[in-house]
Amino acid sequence: MKRLICFFALTLSLVCGSLLLPPKTSAITYGFVDSNNQFRNTGAFIVKSTNGQIFPICSGTLITPNVFLTAAHCTLFYTQDLAPEGDVAYVSFDQSIPFGSLTSNKTELLPVAHVVSNPNYNPSQGDSGDIGVLILERSVRGVTPATLPACGLLDQLVAQNGLKTATFTNAGYGLQNRVVGGGLPFFQDLNPIPRMFSFSSFNSLNGGYLRLSQNPSTGNGGTCFGDSGGPNFLTVNGKQLIVAITITGDSVCRSTNVDYRLDTVSAQGFLAAVNAAFGTSIPISC
Repeated sequence: MKRLICFFALTLSLVCGSLLLPPKTSAITYGFVDSNNQFRNTGAFIVKSTNGQIFPICSGTLITPNVFLTAAHCTLFYTQDLAPEGDVAYVSFDQSIPFGSLTSNKTELLPVAHVVSNPNYNPSQGDSGDIGVLILERSVRGVTPATLPACGLLDQLVAQNGLKTATFTNAGYGLQNRVVGGGLPFFQDLNPIPRMFSFSSFNSLNGGYLRLSQNPSTGNGGTCFGDSGGPNFLTVNGKQLIVAITITGDSVCRSTNVDYRLDTVSAQGFLAAVNAAFGTSIPISC
């Protein structure tokens, strides 16, 4: 759960990781605020507490008009820890989201009908199955869902050396900002939290994971805490695809972004099971 921001730290005393970021940025490392709303289909997985305050806990992506893709460790955190306390799940695609004491009734919150975790999720195995979805009560209007990859796409591209010079785009939401200068570094919460994006180059690929470089010394940006479940986009033949979702990485967010592949039989098998159980229309190619 490295990349899961514990937004309840101030009120519930949960232990959270911190971000390693340059001044004036947040969450996404060495990236940019999505001020032009370019990544409109990237949203935040939000919970509303019993006192009416909202807290983003992860990121995710709309993949059909009523299906929001995220990570299983995010959905399980909600169902196992937060829902029993009375917290309610929502999704928001707002560019900037005030939370906690700054909660605003202007934030567009989309109610969630079902929170679904992959029953095969196991973080100790090579293919962790770290994928989950939120099924929304109503279809989202005005947002184009992201396009899933063809089965085995990343394997095909690696075999053709097609990833050697590829640029991946990461998007998501986060919480903290590392402030340096004038003494010891400290962490400052950003509230409202913006949607951000960054660019990373290819590192490696195995059966379950895509690894991306996010080393700033080599010109790469990346992801950090709060970006769990968020998309890793790749443009192939002129079409932007969501090929993986952010899962974890090194503790200081300066080396490797580890992402769960979406072009595998196991990932798309879970999505097919969601279609069968809930009548959704997620495109399946495996």
